[in-house]
Order: sequence, then structure tokens, then C-alpha cells
Amino acid sequence: MEKIIVAGGTSGIGLATAKLFAEKGASVIVTGRSEEKLAAARLTAPGITAISLDSTDADALKYFFAQTGHFHHLILTLSSSKGGGPFATINLTDLRAGFDGKFWPHLQTIQAALPWLDKDGSITIITAASSTAKLPGTAGLAAINGALEIMVPILAKELKPLRINAVSPGVIDTDWWNFLNSEEKSAAFESYAQGIAVGRIGNPQDVSNLIETVVHNSYINGSVLNVNGGLM
Repeated sequence: MEKIIVAGGTSGIGLATAKLFAEKGASVIVTGRSEEKLAAARLTAPGITAISLDSTDADALKYFFAQTGHFHHLILTLSSSKGGGPFATINLTDLRAGFDGKFWPHLQTIQAALPWLDKDGSITIITAASSTAKLPGTAGLAAINGALEIMVPILAKELKPLRINAVSPGVIDTDWWNFLNSEEKSAAFESYAQGIAVGRIGNPQDVSNLIETVVHNSYINGSVLNVNGGLM
């Protein structure tokens, strides 16, 4: 049986991905820091194992993978909303928190996972369209996600035969947007939808469907694949 770990898989894109693989018969483990989200994941996704794990803790990561043992695919959906805002006034403490919440946990998780990953397995990193969208106010987010994406083709060569890819979602309706109240989020989504060719905001399943393809297509490697509805 295929064994898959989804880091940060207790909500949004991560949970949708975990559910999809579980439905296809895989053994799926999701990790996260929020006990509330872990409990909800256990209730909404029976058959998925949800484990508390702080991906900023290198020792905890090593222990987790040693206990989990051999597995086939690692999917990283760790996220942070820190680091956005106009460049002229960007808060460096906030930007550092963005790197601490996303870039470094990805790096540490991959390092800790390597001894336990199947040699013909894969690592899929979930970044964000901010890396290339060139939208005002996203320079910090572009730096964080761009730093992850630029490593992908390098790691594909360095860690072969492991396959390393990234999936870069556009504007997706997840709890990443919970820093906005419902009215603000609705207005933001309406505005963003006008700049998307398909005319709507994405949902987690739009992304999880591509992730499943990337994980199982053995000829996709060293690539960053966009799933953004034609973000213009």
C-alpha cells in the first residue's frame, strides 16, 4: 500500500489532498500544530491518521519520521500569511516570521524525511502564485515562495532518483484568508475573480487534483506547475 505524508494537512489544500489519496486507497498521515484542526481532520476524514507535529522543531521532525518509518511520497502544504504588505513599509519582523513559518519548516521537514523516503518516491512543495504574479504588496510573499521554487530543479538533480516538484496555487478559498472578516474576504475574492481567466476563485480540490497527478506521474520532475485559473 502506498504511504503518504501530508505536512500541514489538517485543513484547506492539505486536507483535500489527504482525502483524495485516502479515497484512492493510500495510507495517509497528516501533521499539524493545531489540536482543534487535528481533531476536526480525524472526524471529517476517517481513515486518515492525524498527528501533532511542529515543523519548526528539527528534533521533533527527526523523531516523527523515525517513528513513522519508510514511506513513498511527501507533500508539504505548510503555510504562513506573514510577510505581505507594501515594500516601502514592509515590517522586517513580519517578513522574518513569514520565512520562519514557511521556508525554514519546508527545508527542515525535507531534510528529516530523506532517510525514510522511498528512492523512487517524490516530494511535492505547495508554494503560491505570489512568487510570479508581480502583484503590488506581495514582494515579501514572493521572496518566501520564490525561495522554495528556485530550489526545486536543483533538488531534483541533487536528490535523484527522488522526484521533486512544486505546485503553485493562485487565489484559493481556504482558511489562509481568515485574517479578513467575511465582508472583506467576499470583496477581495470578487475583485480577484475579475483578473482570473476562468472568472472564479479556486477551491482546494482544484489544487489537490493537480497534486495527485504530479505525485503519480513519474515523468514530472524538477517542475513548478501553476494552478491559478489563468491569473492575469
